Formats: sequence, C-alpha cells, structure tokens
Amino acid sequence: MSLLLLGLAVAGVAGCRTSPDVAAYVGDDRVTVAQLQAAVDEGLADPGVAAYAAGLDDGDYQRQVLDLLVGERVYDAVEERYGLEVTDAQVTRRLDDLLGGQDEDALFSQLAQQQGLLPEGAREIVRELLVREQVAQAAGLADLSDEGLQAAYEDARAAGRQFELGYITVPDQATADAVAGQLRADPSSYDALASQFAGTYTLAAPQLRTLDDLPTALVEPVQGVLPEGVFNLPVAETGGVVVGQVTFPPFEDLEADLAAQARQAASDAAKPLVADLRDDLDITVNPRFGSLEDGAVVAGDGGVVRILEGGADPAGAAAGD
Repeated sequence: MSLLLLGLAVAGVAGCRTSPDVAAYVGDDRVTVAQLQAAVDEGLADPGVAAYAAGLDDGDYQRQVLDLLVGERVYDAVEERYGLEVTDAQVTRRLDDLLGGQDEDALFSQLAQQQGLLPEGAREIVRELLVREQVAQAAGLADLSDEGLQAAYEDARAAGRQFELGYITVPDQATADAVAGQLRADPSSYDALASQFAGTYTLAAPQLRTLDDLPTALVEPVQGVLPEGVFNLPVAETGGVVVGQVTFPPFEDLEADLAAQARQAASDAAKPLVADLRDDLDITVNPRFGSLEDGAVVAGDGGVVRILEGGADPAGAAAGD
C-alpha cells in the first residue's frame, strides 16, 4: 500500500522572507533548521529509513522530510480555516481500515524501507486525507453520511453498471417458463434450481458482472430487465433454453466499496480548496534547502546542501517526495 499516493499538498509561492535559521515559512508559521535536522536525524535512526535514504541522491531525503513538515503546517491552516479537527482516534481508525487485517508493525516496516516513512509520517499523510474529506463535506462537495452512501447505492442500482447474473439452462420452453415463474416468485430459489439443472451452461451461483463482460447473446435480454428481473431465451449452442436472473447486490455487500469511492471523490473535490489556501500562505523555502516546484520541495540551483553533521552518512541527507 502506497500511502504517499494519498497525496501531500505542499506548495506555495516564493517570498522575500529569509533567515539562516529557517528552512521554510508557511504563512505565519515556520519550519526551523533545527526542527528539520531533528526530524531527519530521527528518520535516519530507523534502519529501514536509513537504508531507503542511502539509495537516494544527495539532499533527497531531507527534502522529503521538509515536504512532510511543510505539509503538516499547511493542513493545520486548512483545519483552522474550516473550523475542523481530525483527531488521533480518527487517524487510528482509518489506518486500521487501510491495514485490512495486515500486521501494523509489518506495514510500518515496509513503509520505512520502501518510502522512508516513520509511523508518524504515515499517520500525518492519513490525517491530511481525512482533512480533505472533511473539507469537502463542509463545503457541500461530498456527503459521506449513511444517507449519502445509501443515495450513492440507489444511483448505482439505477445506473445498472454492475449487477449479479445467474443463468440456468433447461431442456425446453415449458420448463423455462416454469423456472422463470418460480424465480420471479422467490428469487432466493436460484441455488436450488441451478443444482437441479446443473450443467455446462448453468451457473451454480450468480456472479457480479457488467454489460461489457457478457456473452453477446445475453446483452439485450439483460438490458431489458435491469436493474432486476428474469428473462429466458433459446440459445442453440446450449441445446436448450437459458433462464436468466438479474439482481442487484444488497447495500451491505457494496457499502465498503461505495464508502471508498465516496471518500476518494471527496478528497479529490477538496484539493482545489486546499490549493487556494496553500497559495494564500505564501510558502517560502530557504534556497539552502531547495525550492518549490509543482508543489514539492526539489533541489535548488544553488547545489546540494548537507544539514547533517557529526559524521553522519551524507547519503542520508537525501530527500524527495
């Protein structure tokens, strides 16, 4: 799982504020050189992060850390502007969701080795995701409530983009009419009927499908009964009559997917709002540590700056995003 793909909105415009003790200004806040160095040192004390940083170009790791520190302050300002607060408990719950049963220590070890993230950095990225979701709701751009998810379910059902399809092949039209009638009266009887007429052209249980992955012969009859219904038609290659049952999965089966889609849409909808506020903050990066380009701290024209001292591996001062 790539938590960095969740996004770090860290950008701004250069200003005239300069101080040798400040790595970056974020509105009225700042990231001091001492704070940046301490965060880099903390990261490199982790063997996984140190191995990750050693494989980067000089300066890349320190810029990655600076990205995180600037991003944290940007999202603090977003919370303040919109009167929001994402709690540690909320971050923990979302991390548990993202883990999906995976061992937390194993995940954090993987993130350290592959992305140079300490647990605190991973939690910060999740916090920023949650802030964007709450911003979208506060701005009326998303509805992540139970009612909103139910409405999304009804929209999906009406659109008919996905459905469950089962089909049973029977020997003649009279049998097909009887099977179709039984399915209309009791849709839950499908499994028993499929077992009774088991064969190459009978599905033992309905499957989630879309129109795009249907056999050509079934597209039109399925479209005719969406979002739910029963049809039958003779199909020569089956040697009989196909009785089809189209149903839509219950809300409980789709709730997790609907919630994930709604959260992603909310996060995307909030990004322009976050970008507007970010621009208002007049973020300035000390050129000793890089420059802002396309929302990220990158190497500046002044060359590489090593902020680590005391015999630390210069490769560890690398940073990126």
